[in-house]
Amino acid sequence: MQETIDLIAHGQLRNLKRFTRETGQPTKLAELDLEPMQYVQSIEIDEEHITIKYNQKTERYYNVNRMTTTEWVYKYNDNPEFVAAIRAVIELSRKHMYDLPDNLQCPPGCAECCSGYEPFVSREDVQRLADHLGLTYEQVFDTYVVHRESADGHYIGWLRKVDAEGELSEEQEHKCVFLMGSRSGRHYCGVYEGRPGDCRAFTPIGCQDVDWSLPRHGGYKTGDPFRPKRRHFAAQTQSKNGKPSKNGKL
Repeated sequence: MQETIDLIAHGQLRNLKRFTRETGQPTKLAELDLEPMQYVQSIEIDEEHITIKYNQKTERYYNVNRMTTTEWVYKYNDNPEFVAAIRAVIELSRKHMYDLPDNLQCPPGCAECCSGYEPFVSREDVQRLADHLGLTYEQVFDTYVVHRESADGHYIGWLRKVDAEGELSEEQEHKCVFLMGSRSGRHYCGVYEGRPGDCRAFTPIGCQDVDWSLPRHGGYKTGDPFRPKRRHFAAQTQSKNGKPSKNGKL
């Protein structure tokens, strides 16, 4: 029975023998990785070299994952074929340089992000909201923030949500307590000037949560700002003084 001949190995062995004859440097086929380049993870190109990482393997253990990746580095700028190929990539990049993403700005009244995320707040954010609403720091923190301090101590929690009935909630899919308006296309932030840093830093570019059914033209008017119900804070004060408190909607 004839054995299958590995043509790749035989071809590379001839290359190694030729290299040894020309340079005098000893070579061994066992020192050459003949695994084909598949499952490319990344390609990095600088002014002289191209680096391709491929064939990533993962060994899973109870407590850790061990990942190995093959890396091929080649000095391409001495190879005209490679130079031409990379020049083509650069020309394609120039051609598409001004392609715009799907979403450059939020459609008026969308606020999908205000129902799917919890903006984290710092002490400065809470104080800004308190100043904006005319409340004390403690009132805002106790009423509108889910308390959880981050490991570095910078964040102290995130903004609460409200359900369809307007009751306070901690469920992620519910809307932000400060979100105003009746429906998508009519939503707006009730504390826009006092909003947390997370909200200020948000960019709609490339946003995957946008409501694409909304028109992007025409005028848009916001309604009244968010106004806290003072009776809730009066009930809080009574409770702290040892008197019965009443639960009220916010």
